[in-house]
Amino acid sequence: MKVYDLQRYLKQFFEEVELVGDGDIVITRPAKIEEAGEGEVSFVANEKYRKYIGSTGASLLVVGQQITPDQYSKRCAFLKVKDPYTAFVFLLEKFASSPAPAAPGIASTAVVGKHVELGSNVAVGEYAVIGDGCRIGDNCIVGAHSVLLSGVSLGEGCLLFPHVVCYHGVRLGNRVTVHSGAVVGSDGFGFAPQADGSYIKIPQVGVVEVGDDVEIGSNTSIDRATMGSTSIGDGSKIDNLVQIAHNCHIGRHTVVAAQAGISGSVSIGSNCMIGGQAGFAGHLSIADRTHVAAQSGISKSVTSSGQAYRGYPAQPLREQLRQEVLVRNLGAMKARLDALEAELEKLRDVQ
Repeated sequence: MKVYDLQRYLKQFFEEVELVGDGDIVITRPAKIEEAGEGEVSFVANEKYRKYIGSTGASLLVVGQQITPDQYSKRCAFLKVKDPYTAFVFLLEKFASSPAPAAPGIASTAVVGKHVELGSNVAVGEYAVIGDGCRIGDNCIVGAHSVLLSGVSLGEGCLLFPHVVCYHGVRLGNRVTVHSGAVVGSDGFGFAPQADGSYIKIPQVGVVEVGDDVEIGSNTSIDRATMGSTSIGDGSKIDNLVQIAHNCHIGRHTVVAAQAGISGSVSIGSNCMIGGQAGFAGHLSIADRTHVAAQSGISKSVTSSGQAYRGYPAQPLREQLRQEVLVRNLGAMKARLDALEAELEKLRDVQ
């Protein structure tokens, strides 16, 4: 498609999309700015990539409105927008052509139980299992070998890749994406210790409720509640290999990176950012807009919104950074202390 076409497309999302250069250039696909060639489009959203503007082989660059005429290159055209990063996301969607994980209709090898409600334009892949009493909304895709146990509910436009498992009673909102190997609604880790050292399993009779526009990464586990519900708020994004335990509540538009572990009954607010391999002790409350750095250990509730935490155990970011500097200088401090002690011994000998 031509640059003019892409300009018109982006105007659906931005009030102003300024074209600089030839709008008749044909663009075939997106590419990284340092590797792009003729017919490809890339973007500049970070200052450190501005150095590539003059040397890139791309035919089109999406840039911020702060780019000045002296920074233009005669090699390519420019589309100037308020937010080039988000604009390029929309362009990636425009060029994306990933095949659906299941063909339209119900595959001949799929198993569909009793009293199942199927919306229009539903696709169920090979060897998938839809349990009794499930409700599948319009335009949903259930990939091959996926299993929905009894009473599962999917809203409209959900996409389940192959080998997804939803236990009984799980409720997914609209436009939820669940990647391969994810398990939603498995039993929470609840066992009552006995006097003889054994454990009695606590029945997990709650459910999992997932809001609209949520994405759940591959091999992630979200446990059902002991009672009530484990919930994921609208727009939240859960990465691969994340553990979310029973009775957790995650707010709206919160992102959780890979290998994070969230213990039971933790409540995480909206618009939070949780780094990879971060761990949370149980029964904590985390305020809105909290940022938790990778590999941090959260052992106490965070009551003030908009704070950043880092370290193990996690502390406010600035405090933790100061302590880290001190730890890194321990060797030099020890050497200095040894030298001072040696000088003190010499003075004692003189006396």
